[in-house]
Amino acid sequence: MNISPRFLFFIVIIAGTITFFFLAQRNAGYFSDINYLGAILLTEIVIASIWHYEQIFFLVLILSFLWAGMDVPYYPVWLSVRWFVLAAGAFAGYVKWMKGRRQHFGAFHLTALFCVLGALVSAMVSAFPQMALLKVLSLFLLFLYASSGGRLAILGRETQFINGLVLGCEITVYISVVCYFTFHQAIFGNPNSLGLVMAIVVLPVLLWAVVVAPTRFLRHRRALALFLCGLLLYYSLSRAAMVSAATSVIILCICLRRQKLLVQAAFLVVFFLGIAGVLFPVHFDEFRSAVTSSVVYKGKEPQGVFGSRTTPWQQTVDIIQAHPWFGSGFGTSELRSASSNVSLSSVHTKEEAGREHGSSYLAITEWVGLLGNIPFLLLLFLVAQAIARVCAWMRQTASPHHCSVPLAMVLSAGLVHAFFEDWLFAVGYYLTVLFWSFAFVLIDVAPARSRETVRAVRSWHPSVIGPAPETIAIHR
Repeated sequence: MNISPRFLFFIVIIAGTITFFFLAQRNAGYFSDINYLGAILLTEIVIASIWHYEQIFFLVLILSFLWAGMDVPYYPVWLSVRWFVLAAGAFAGYVKWMKGRRQHFGAFHLTALFCVLGALVSAMVSAFPQMALLKVLSLFLLFLYASSGGRLAILGRETQFINGLVLGCEITVYISVVCYFTFHQAIFGNPNSLGLVMAIVVLPVLLWAVVVAPTRFLRHRRALALFLCGLLLYYSLSRAAMVSAATSVIILCICLRRQKLLVQAAFLVVFFLGIAGVLFPVHFDEFRSAVTSSVVYKGKEPQGVFGSRTTPWQQTVDIIQAHPWFGSGFGTSELRSASSNVSLSSVHTKEEAGREHGSSYLAITEWVGLLGNIPFLLLLFLVAQAIARVCAWMRQTASPHHCSVPLAMVLSAGLVHAFFEDWLFAVGYYLTVLFWSFAFVLIDVAPARSRETVRAVRSWHPSVIGPAPETIAIHR
């Protein structure tokens, strides 16, 4: 006798409901505990998101990591919950990906696997092997999710995902403005995190959304959000964020052959600064002094522009010289006594096994050594190569209407910012999850190289709700 899947699912639901009420009657104390109720609610949310995996699981994953990394109520709970969500998404995504027809893994995914193996070797020689092995496991789960579940969330539904990304960036800006300027609540924690979110994700995506907006209303609405994003970026006083944001803006304008936008923006800035200097010379001089001290030198003018980075850079170089081949262990650092020439930084992990490095590239070199760094460098090279393909396509077609464009701008800003902050391989950070999910997808959606003309279909205008493009690019 054949039993339909729907009928079987109905039977399972009925049996589960009866079992639940039976347990609730026999063990009433457990179901009156808020911790147990929270665990049950979380399990239901994860199961529901897996049931609609392509539509909502990516959002659930990002929100869980975002909640754990922000200064908001109940954030300590999500410090552990996020790993449960990531593990569930990684394994469920892999099963769904292998059951589908798109079972494609290439050189990029093989390189990511070698990165995990290199991190595993470094963890075996770490001074904190248990902690290092847990961090390697988190890296494996992230790459497993990005290579399967992350691709399922975007591939085949690019328009819906990009529309949701743009809308999410607008909502993030408005919530941040209210929290920072009205309630004076720093929800992102330190100013560097605020600058990182605005510069890496929000500003590139909103700038692209303004360029492709199909109506005047959408263009003005997104332009307002972009302006407020710029205010938040300046409020953070993060030099690395400002440099990375400027990089993505310049790349987008030059590749689209819209250098006029850069000239107009520079002219407006200089014009308003000139007017302010003539009308209010005293206030302008105070503004210039404050910007120079707070933004350029970070309060360490005698030490130069990179004075705030010199100490962590030197500490990292010293540890690399002490462990040149296999590093100090993935995600961990060799902590030395106060009498040593390597002192602790002001930024530590909760496990007290890490410190501030001042650069993601120096951090990964310290963690895995020169030998283990080879697959990581190759992985970053492949990401940069995919970004270059997108830029070449934009330069050739002068069209922004491709789903890979906002992803490439986010990744380019992230690669630049990683020179000054060590977040790129810190799996517990929410932007790390977002960055590598976008990177694995960009490998698939980046336009292929072609010596002949590439014609862009200009009928696709992403909006809040828009039709899916039948064809994004045609390669002759």
